[in-house]
Amino acid sequence: MEEKQNSVITKRDLRRVFLNSLTIMCSWNYERQMHMGFMFGMAPIIDKLYKNDEKRKKEAYQRHMEFFNCTPQMTSFIMGLAASMEEQNAKSKEGEFQPESISMIKTSLMGPFAGIGDSFFQGTLRIITFGIGLSFAQQGSILGPILAVVLFAIPSLLAAYHGTFLGYRSGNKYLAKLYQEGLMDRVMHFASVVGLAVIGGMVASMVAITTPLQFNTGGTELVLQDMIDQIFPKLLPLVFTLGIYWLIQKKVNTNVLLLGIIVFGLVFSAIGIL
Repeated sequence: MEEKQNSVITKRDLRRVFLNSLTIMCSWNYERQMHMGFMFGMAPIIDKLYKNDEKRKKEAYQRHMEFFNCTPQMTSFIMGLAASMEEQNAKSKEGEFQPESISMIKTSLMGPFAGIGDSFFQGTLRIITFGIGLSFAQQGSILGPILAVVLFAIPSLLAAYHGTFLGYRSGNKYLAKLYQEGLMDRVMHFASVVGLAVIGGMVASMVAITTPLQFNTGGTELVLQDMIDQIFPKLLPLVFTLGIYWLIQKKVNTNVLLLGIIVFGLVFSAIGIL
């Protein structure tokens, strides 16, 4: 890797990011999914860049505890890019760099990268490698499970390792140019649009709320869910998500929200509304 002149981050730091990124699924949860794993991956960079600035270090830790979800093998590229942006932020005087751009870039990339990563690693490579392993296992060979794991792990590790350095180099190459040419605001606007589209798609695909309510009018049976889908598909998941978002903005405790969602689902399901 070509070192950027006056670069604070070294190859050793990026290797630590790569190694930490391998644990990203260990703390997966339903609230923010990979957020703690991503923060753990960024920890060596944050500690080094902001070692003399506790305020900005705290802000960086909070920034990387935001929601994140992507194919594990692809996250190291985003970590490398985020490391480059954090370095730029650390070198800049307060107000010169927009730290929120780091979150926007992360959000805008995780969706497309997940689509590519899931298709290749989960949908193609895993099936091929475990198919090879299965053919050996059916013959009673111990090579079956070993081959399956090894053949899947090697490309995954190589992609994650080189992705870390590629992400960092990409950031170094383009960030300064974007700021010099005054294009960063446009990039942030585009990233925010893509990020919102990603979150919207996740709401539609991951929040499953329907109603079984039916009405009989003059011998004609009207299914409420079918009517909603014709007028505004996925309206109920959208309304529910916006309601939870509003409660979060009102600083309602997350544990209270999770318990409330469970009770809400049980009660409204029991009375036949959902």
